Amino acid sequence: MKNAQKKFCFGKAAKTALFAAALALIFPCHAKKAAAKDAANEYQKEALYSTQNLVVDKGSKEFGSLSAAQIVDAMKFGWNLGNTLDAFAGGSEKNGWSGRNASLGVKTETNWGQPKTTQAMIAGIKAKGFSAIRIPISWHDHIYSSYTIDSAWMKRAKEIVDWAIGEGLYVIINVHHDNITPATCTPNGHKGFSPASSCIDESKRYLYNVWSQITTAFNNGYDERLVFETMNEPRLPGDKHEWNWEAGCAACKDAAKCVNELNQLCLDTIRESGGNNAKRLVMVPPYVAAPTSAVSGAFVMPKDPSPDGRLALSVHMYSPYNFAMESPGSKNFTDAHKNDLNYWFDQLNSKFVKKGIPVVIGEMGATNKNNDKQRAAWFKFFCGKTKACGMAAFLWDNGQWQVPSSGSYDELFGYYNRKEQSWYFTKPDLVEAGINARN
Repeated sequence: MKNAQKKFCFGKAAKTALFAAALALIFPCHAKKAAAKDAANEYQKEALYSTQNLVVDKGSKEFGSLSAAQIVDAMKFGWNLGNTLDAFAGGSEKNGWSGRNASLGVKTETNWGQPKTTQAMIAGIKAKGFSAIRIPISWHDHIYSSYTIDSAWMKRAKEIVDWAIGEGLYVIINVHHDNITPATCTPNGHKGFSPASSCIDESKRYLYNVWSQITTAFNNGYDERLVFETMNEPRLPGDKHEWNWEAGCAACKDAAKCVNELNQLCLDTIRESGGNNAKRLVMVPPYVAAPTSAVSGAFVMPKDPSPDGRLALSVHMYSPYNFAMESPGSKNFTDAHKNDLNYWFDQLNSKFVKKGIPVVIGEMGATNKNNDKQRAAWFKFFCGKTKACGMAAFLWDNGQWQVPSSGSYDELFGYYNRKEQSWYFTKPDLVEAGINARN
């Protein structure tokens, strides 16, 4: 997009065919704009960011012929570069960016206690036997006024992606901790997005401008090994249903509707960038990326304008919660836990995979409760289920692995010693159990 203020015609048909035809004959673009204004909650696509230092992909790679299901199956078992490019300092996870029209710079990569990513770290992921890497990226701490992403941040993201591609890994990049509350959603606020009707226009404005810049920086220079994920865990921060879906909840229904709209906008933006992005695999999440909301009737997959139709469902499964995430919860992986996993894998398999929509479990893991043998059994069972369903799973790794003196098991999802390229929990080897089961 060469013009920073370029506007795109986007809207429904005019109120009457006669009026639409008349306008179209005289002012075709204006006719569509008028129609859009007549449509409720219709967002006018507009590139507001500056193109002065825009990072442009000038590469050229041939895109392969693998289908969406074949790409997902090839990803097998992956690893998350957690608490790194997704870390931020200019606000909170609930409220997003602090409001400064300036970037906090690439130093935010280490804000959450993880070391600066190196090429050796990425090589260590490949050497362990992983087939893919998910690189969560937060953008709101790196945006100037008019939704302009700091070019240094974009280049840093490209550098890490290029290392991973060079190792032969599949790579997922996304819009991660850019969730905000409806209360902090202001026109042209540049803070992020919220799946709430009161914030839908600003959310679309934010996501359209961010994805327009991402797709400019990542396009023809990347083949099918690069995968896009529209959003991470789109939800209502601070709401009592922030982390859970409830069919009878009005706010949940509204949020699900908005998530559907935002997924469609992101997908359209990616496809409209053309080139390899017109064919690229795109992952789309339901509300809070939960299987419960995915299988609800409120979630719908977006319509893909690409004839290739490379789409996948994105969900997160720290399941069963009592074993995998709750503190103290249960230390033992029981038959009841296996039955719980069987149920949800069967639901996702029957409602999506068997209907031609592959599933990527973008985050999974079992927190450390000093129960390595039980966790090894969980890894083997969980990853065996993903293989049976042709799904891919990505281990969440936030670097936190030791049980503190308090005895709390909260968020202990560390597995990889990034400084030394070695692995925690090797007797038994938890990660190897997952890799072997999925391969």
